[in-house]
This record gives sequence, C-alpha cells and structure tokens, in this order.
Amino acid sequence: MNSQYLVLKPEQRDAPFNVVGTLVTVLADDPENRRFGVTFQQGDEGTGPPPHCHGWDECFYVLEGGVEFTCEGESYVCTPGTLVVVPNGTIHGFKYCAGGGKMLEFTGQGTLAAQMFKAMDDEIPPGPPDVPKILDVLGRNGVTVVL
Repeated sequence: MNSQYLVLKPEQRDAPFNVVGTLVTVLADDPENRRFGVTFQQGDEGTGPPPHCHGWDECFYVLEGGVEFTCEGESYVCTPGTLVVVPNGTIHGFKYCAGGGKMLEFTGQGTLAAQMFKAMDDEIPPGPPDVPKILDVLGRNGVTVVL
C-alpha cells in the first residue's frame, strides 16, 4: 500500500463549496480509493439536506451552535460536543438551528461525498433551489432523497 500522511494547515484549504446554503470545506478526500473523507460544514438557520440515504457510513461532530438531526424518523437537537453516527443506508437529514452551526463530517468506505459537494457547487446556482436539478446531481453521486 502506498499511503501518505497529510498535514493541512488552514491557509492550505481550498475555498468552501456552497451546497444549497451550507458551506462545505473538504479537508481530506481519497478520490482514487474512496476510503474516507473529512469536511468542515457550516450553515445558517434552516439550511441542511432533506432526508436521504447513501452507500457510505457517515458521522458528524457538532462544534458550534445547534443542528437538528433526523435519523430513521427520530429527531435530535444536537449541541457542541455531540457525535452522530449514521451507518450506510440509514435515512437521515439535518437542519441548522437558530443562529446556525458548525460541524465536522467524516465519511467512510465508498464515499462520494466530496465529488457530490463539488458537483452541487458547480451545477446549482445560488437562489431558489431547482429541485429537479438537485435531485439529478444527488442521484448521479449515489444519494437518494426520501421525500
């Protein structure tokens, strides 16, 4: 195996992607082997993805503010220090609470998260969301929205 370590200082980060109102900074990505990913996410009150599922594990660690997570129909208001673990295939979503929030996201084997975030930023313009286009971009990147 030809693994390399990574040290990423703040000034070396790429600009965040705008993913329908949530700013997502990719901190680590493994596009060749799709073993893992790490992002820093921040959003304003009310932003966040609807219920959805995908084929990779994911976990979130809330750093600031509040985030309301829904997992398999159960809702939880999560404050700083809360860890949310979402196994692959689990229907989940979240929205930022009053005042917004910040969190880290870690994705597991098979992740397409970073490429999906880039596609959303590239293809979905700011403003009122084009829902059919968003569903298309998500579907092409392994995400199924559950309406």
